Amino acid sequence: MVELLFHGAVGEVTGSMHCIKVEDQWVALDCGLFQGKRDESIAKNRSFPVPPSALRAVVLSHAHADHSGRLPALVQKGFDGTIFCTPATRDLCAIMLPDSAHIQEEDIFYLNKQRRKHGLPPAEPLYGSADAVAAIHQMQTVSYDRWFTVVPGLLACFVEAGHMLGSAGIHLAFAKRNGHTPSLYFSGDVGRPDKPILRDPAPFPDCDVILCESTYGNRVNESADDASRQLLEAVKRTYDRRGKVIIPSFSVGRTQTVTYYLGQFMEDGRLPRNPVFVDSPLATSATEVFRMHPECFDEEALELIRQRGDIWGSRCCTSIKDVEESKALHGRPGPFTILSSSGMCEAGRILHHLKNNIEDPKNTVILVGFQAANTLGRRLADGVKRVRLFHEEYDVRAEIVQIHGFSAHADQTDLLRQFQPLRSSNPKVYLIHGEPDASQTLQSKLRDNGFQNVQIPHVGQKVEIE
Repeated sequence: MVELLFHGAVGEVTGSMHCIKVEDQWVALDCGLFQGKRDESIAKNRSFPVPPSALRAVVLSHAHADHSGRLPALVQKGFDGTIFCTPATRDLCAIMLPDSAHIQEEDIFYLNKQRRKHGLPPAEPLYGSADAVAAIHQMQTVSYDRWFTVVPGLLACFVEAGHMLGSAGIHLAFAKRNGHTPSLYFSGDVGRPDKPILRDPAPFPDCDVILCESTYGNRVNESADDASRQLLEAVKRTYDRRGKVIIPSFSVGRTQTVTYYLGQFMEDGRLPRNPVFVDSPLATSATEVFRMHPECFDEEALELIRQRGDIWGSRCCTSIKDVEESKALHGRPGPFTILSSSGMCEAGRILHHLKNNIEDPKNTVILVGFQAANTLGRRLADGVKRVRLFHEEYDVRAEIVQIHGFSAHADQTDLLRQFQPLRSSNPKVYLIHGEPDASQTLQSKLRDNGFQNVQIPHVGQKVEIE
């Protein structure tokens, strides 16, 4: 019997993790961090759908924290199996997971200061640096389009997802039963076609069951050209008033895309050569990993590299390495641009830059990624007038711009296009990794397009794969 258990990124967009039981063997698809309301996230991140020691393997779609960020906690709790991933995913995790551990250790240090003041016992981080290193040691890389054995009775193959460097959909094939070989496709996060740098997502394979993300199932985003135009206009507008551009940006993927465009704008004279500071050691390290994996690039990016030698804005960007350099930006007059993580404004140096710049109407905050519910980034996108940063209230006087077209997630049109060739086979579809309205809208659209069996699962739901 093959059983599928839904756990994370169900009815929401963080904490991706689903488990498959093949006979008596448990395998996880992803193991991501939950983000959002602090107390709820802490509780969710410490809970697993099956005992970690009972898992035989994890098959990892990509390195973003909401898909990989709980792997060290899984290892800490007794998981000693193999973590299968693509080579670029492993290299990104090698910098991202220790960075996540460091942030958690720092956060718990400051939290425990407050707890001591109130006579409370110290809290423990979700995991530490040693757990992150242990998780990396358990990773085994497999290239795209190669079948491999996960556990006896279960084969897997990584399929290009086009979402971020090394991202993959996961095609699973189970041992033959009743004359049939059941198959399942886990989309991971699906990218957008015609994005800069990365290859387009491959078509969904023909299979019996599809677990598909639905992050933007209820909207059609701007094109990459529209997004780049909006970025150019927002930056120029801010520079004209001698302001600062603050861009909360995911360190891996989004930062590289934005610096790619800023570099292009300066190369062809559409933007003046004002400084661009990348205030994220993780983003700087991630850019080096990008340089190591040209096999993930599309032809346009490869041709630009052949012509220019670099496409990462190296001639316009300055990497900020230590905290003192970061602090020095607070008193520096504009115009200039800062890119800093986290992309949803939940932690890291971006909070300090917002604190120091959000009350000045000359400045602009540009949100270039999806902002999950209950995050500071979502509140800014929704037009909140006051925000709380480091226990103090600040008025939002800076211009707030949200650009959806840079999203690495497929929108509704992109997802429907992926499904279209499968209409005649009519697979069972489970919509995951989406807020309720997004999943429900995509469900309705798929049914209108001839897919009869489209469901939105709930946390803890079990289904049998026949």
